[in-house]
Parts: sequence; C-alpha cells; structure tokens
Amino acid sequence: MATPPSASTFAALLRAEGVSVVEVGDWETHNRNTKGPWGPVNGVMIHHTVTRGTANTVQIVRDGYTALPGPLCHGMIAKDGKVYLVGYGRANHAGLGDPDVLAAVIAETKPPTDDEASVDGNRHFYGFECENMGDDKDPWPPEQIEAIEKVAAALCRHHGWTARSVIRHLDWQPGKVDPRGPGMQWDDVLAGISARLGTKPPTKPAPTPSKPTVDLSKLVAAAKSNPSAAGQPVTYSGVKVVEAALVNAGYLSKAYSDGHYGKVTVEAYAKLQRHLGYSGSDADGIPGKASLTYLGDRYGFKVVA
Repeated sequence: MATPPSASTFAALLRAEGVSVVEVGDWETHNRNTKGPWGPVNGVMIHHTVTRGTANTVQIVRDGYTALPGPLCHGMIAKDGKVYLVGYGRANHAGLGDPDVLAAVIAETKPPTDDEASVDGNRHFYGFECENMGDDKDPWPPEQIEAIEKVAAALCRHHGWTARSVIRHLDWQPGKVDPRGPGMQWDDVLAGISARLGTKPPTKPAPTPSKPTVDLSKLVAAAKSNPSAAGQPVTYSGVKVVEAALVNAGYLSKAYSDGHYGKVTVEAYAKLQRHLGYSGSDADGIPGKASLTYLGDRYGFKVVA
C-alpha cells in the first residue's frame, strides 16, 4: 500500500529507468478523480488495447469513448517501446476485480484464479495499455516487452515492491484475456522485472505430488465429438483440466471452461498450436501429443497416450 508520487516524479521515475517518455497534452491533470478515489496504490496492471497504429491508440486511451471516458490508462506503451503519458490519477483501466487477487498483490504472492468482480481496481493500480490487437496474432516486439519491464521496475523500485506487484488484466477481472500474443510470455516479463530490481524471479508453485493425468486418446475423442453433439456433454473429465490450462495461458475465456470440448475450445487449442508453430491441418484444434505435453508441462498435468 503506497501513496502515488506527484505526476512530475512519476515521469522522472520512468525516465530514470531508461524509458523513452512522451508527454501528451495536459496528462498531469487529466484523470477521473471526481468519480472516486485514487490510491493508495498496490500494484501495476498491464493491458492490451485491441487497436492498431500508435497515433490512433494514443488518442483512444487519452480520450476514451462514449461508454468509457478517458483516460483509459496512465501510459500507453507503443510497439517501438515509447511510453506515452496520457493521464495521471484515477483512470478507467482496471474496473472491478477479485479481492483475493488484490490481497495476493499486497502480500506479493502469486495471484489466485480470479472469479469475482467486486473491488475497484481503478483506485489501486497504475495502468499501462500496450499497443496490440489482442487477436493472438499481433506480435509483441522485444522493444515493447522491454518497456513493460522498465515501467514496472521503475514503480516497484520507488515503492519497494517486488515483481509480484505487477499483474495482467486477465489476472484481475474474470473473462479478460489481456495481454496475450506472440512474444508475450508473462513468466519471462516477471523475470525481467526482477532482474532490473536485482531480486530473484518469482518462484513458481512447487509441483504437487500427484499431477492430474490427461489421456490423449480420450481428449481427442471429445474434441472430435463434442462440437457437433447436442447440448454441452462432458464426455471426458480431462477436458476440464486442459481448458483450465488454456485459460491460464490466455487462449480461452474462463466462461468456456466447462468441461465441454466445444467449438470455442477447439478454436482456443488451435491458437496454442499456431503459437507453437503449427499450421494448416496441424493447427485444427485437435490435440496432438507434442502440443498437449507442452501445455501439461507448463500448467501441471501429465499426458498419457
């Protein structure tokens, strides 16, 4: 829990970390403070914009739109790594989120799966939107990833936080998937922030003695039969394990993690396959041993053929 610094100090902190800062108009006083409190702050939240073009994106995050007035963040991180400061104070970026996630950020521990939306995130988080279409195809250049690490490290350094005070929008609010796409590997981002702070990377949870087991043949059968089946049959319990992993990886909305390997799950698994370099019929959303083993190694389940 911390008091935000002045706007001028905020900009100076970013520059001291090596960030290329662009100040946009009256950003120092552009905020939504009349609609609610700003602070105490507890962490930094990273988003993607679902927009294309830097100038267009800067305008959108500064001004917002009819349903959601700006500013929509404090800084917009462009593809080339420049950070455009568009507002300071309360900003419409986080919305309502999970109180257990906020508690984890404050305790600087790994956030749990978000399943509530009851806490005002606009009060508690610095927000940085990143120029990306969010379609899981638009790449994240190294310059942009580096800028994310720099802005997060600058604020963590100032407040005495660790990298665990930095979260994604998808960690905070149910149904959100940002940030995602080629080049966005969150564990690597956290490790980069930690390296800048001179601390150890956040530790990953120790594997449990008995990992869930997913039978590839049964999963493939579900993937082939469920989409055309009436209703939402749960034909194999391992589907739920795989869907939970796809949610954590940012490929599937939590609303579709229901044990039914339907069309949405097929599309989500196909995104994973494309991320791994497959194409054509090899990226049709039907699991293969290599891609399923990759997912299991990262998200804690074993694969049997």
